[in-house]
Amino acid sequence: MIHFVKISKQEFLADYWQKKPLLIKQALPNFISPISPDELAGLSLEEEFESRLITGSISNQQWSLTEGPFTEDSFSDLSENNWTLLVQGVDRFIPEIEALITYFDFIPRWRFDDVMISYAAKGGSVGPHFDFYDVFLLQGSGKRRWSLSTKNCHLDNYLKDVPLRIMNEFISEQVFDVEPGDILYIPPKVAHHGVSLSDDCTTLSFGYRSYSTKEMFESLPEHQTTSYYQDPVWDTQNNSALIPNSALKIANNIAKISASDFAKFVTKLDPLDRKILQQFEFQQQQLEFNTNANYQLFSVCKIAYIEINNQMKFFINGFSLDSHSITQESLINFCNQRWLSASDNLTLTRRLFELNFVEEI
Repeated sequence: MIHFVKISKQEFLADYWQKKPLLIKQALPNFISPISPDELAGLSLEEEFESRLITGSISNQQWSLTEGPFTEDSFSDLSENNWTLLVQGVDRFIPEIEALITYFDFIPRWRFDDVMISYAAKGGSVGPHFDFYDVFLLQGSGKRRWSLSTKNCHLDNYLKDVPLRIMNEFISEQVFDVEPGDILYIPPKVAHHGVSLSDDCTTLSFGYRSYSTKEMFESLPEHQTTSYYQDPVWDTQNNSALIPNSALKIANNIAKISASDFAKFVTKLDPLDRKILQQFEFQQQQLEFNTNANYQLFSVCKIAYIEINNQMKFFINGFSLDSHSITQESLINFCNQRWLSASDNLTLTRRLFELNFVEEI
């Protein structure tokens, strides 16, 4: 489990989450990344992965961006320093990476987006920037220097005519050097600039997405200012798939969205994830249901549940999940654990299997 030095998880949720950064030294002691730099480069050659190559530094502001999939020649032409490879959604395909998400399940899983992994040659960076995500940055290998700032975090402070969102003016307020097993938490609208200090620098980025009123309420009037959903103070109970009433109330206050519509919204798959799910479904076509097996939710699937008038409603991938003839307890356990046993929950497991939501483990 993650070691929160000098503070409890509840204190982190109350005092740091979506408020201010926190460096957790040796959060995962003796951590060894499941993905090496060479293996990450190999993933970027495959069409299934969304990947990018970024070159440049703030010393010359000469930035370039190339999108994958790449070839081996793509890397042979690079200089020794000042470049970064980013590979998105690695948790969708690599079970060892997906398993790491559970370290952060004191944050509701329906808030989670994906794991992006970066490799940076010495001096490599993507430039100083800010966004509206919450992110845990787990250092996988090598060393990186992070500079953070709350100054000038506005959309007008970006370089013009560059292919990346890089801040024009960045004034560092905090500097942290991180090593394998260190985790740096960065809340929304805190600028960050990470520069590799070694030739073996990999960083695993666990992102929790933001929700704008424009996304939640597509018919938002043009003149209305876009605002962002902000979490309530979470508790640390083991119910990571529950959307509590406190979160539903906040969503409704900013976007006039119903509880069911919000649950559908936060579990809806983006186009890339729908494509990945179709690949999983294709692989399942010839498989028969095993009544003695354990099954797990596909890594790409998003699941959540809400409680309205003492009645539970369940949602998966943007749709209501039929709970007919299935106990609420078994559904709640499945949502929170993301796996189940066919021998203990035959009806539910068979239904999920026929819907192509689960795979045998």
